[in-house]
Amino acid sequence: MTGKIVKGIAGFYYVYVAGSGIYECKAKGIFRKEGRKPLVGDLAEIRILDEREMEGSLVEILPRKNELIRPAVANVDQAMVFFALESPSPSAALLDRFLIMMEKQDIPVFICFNKEDLVSREAAEEWKSLYENCGYEVLLLAAGAGRGIETVRERLAGRTTVVAGPSGAGKSTVANRLQSEISMETGEISRKLKRGRHTTRHSQLIPLDADTYLCDTPGFTSLYTVGMEKEELQDYFPEFRTYKGTCRFQGCAHIHEPDCAVKRALAEGKISRSRYGNYVLFYNELKENEKRRY
Repeated sequence: MTGKIVKGIAGFYYVYVAGSGIYECKAKGIFRKEGRKPLVGDLAEIRILDEREMEGSLVEILPRKNELIRPAVANVDQAMVFFALESPSPSAALLDRFLIMMEKQDIPVFICFNKEDLVSREAAEEWKSLYENCGYEVLLLAAGAGRGIETVRERLAGRTTVVAGPSGAGKSTVANRLQSEISMETGEISRKLKRGRHTTRHSQLIPLDADTYLCDTPGFTSLYTVGMEKEELQDYFPEFRTYKGTCRFQGCAHIHEPDCAVKRALAEGKISRSRYGNYVLFYNELKENEKRRY
């Protein structure tokens, strides 16, 4: 029987099989011997040990199409970066860190700004335009009032989506509304996960449909640009790509060099000052990290 690992903790893996529910499985010793660790998001072959108790054995991991390091999850199709426009107000620096992380891992990403009903239309459109001009798809919604939920549902359909964003942005509200109309089968799944013997929260997939999953990543609220060289940072700002290779100096860092195409675009208003300011901030962070290493 084939299913998808939706949660893993302390050697137990919870495998969702469409049409059947969730099985609590132990992994065969061969994985440990071979140094292979099953990940949330893995497609897995399981052997049923007790159908009544929904218990099984995880016997094989099917080939992965991708694997993220942070959060540790496999077979991700896209990322949804989720921020509130108010309560709490969005941090452009934190948002940009999330975007950089997804760009670095080559995961397609779109942005959801929630609680648009708490700010003026002009303020909401300003945030939307800022990131649309960088090349990102941006959705505005008011999850508490149910506005925009169907648009999000359509955007998630048939995909496994990692959700990243700070606490209080309304991710849980959206997840609950997305699950409100699905079958009793998913209600059984939720109870199976809650009654599990292990309660420590780790990354897990929330099944929304047979082939649609949200990857909930508790504690995934702040990011630091670690494991990255300062020279590669510019590759993760999509709005810089238009000017690649057009600066006066090869290997231009777009900070102090003369005749820099990126800084010229900044002066002409083609690149956001907020985004560029965060680029310089992150570049200097990486520069300081580099000094500490040596």
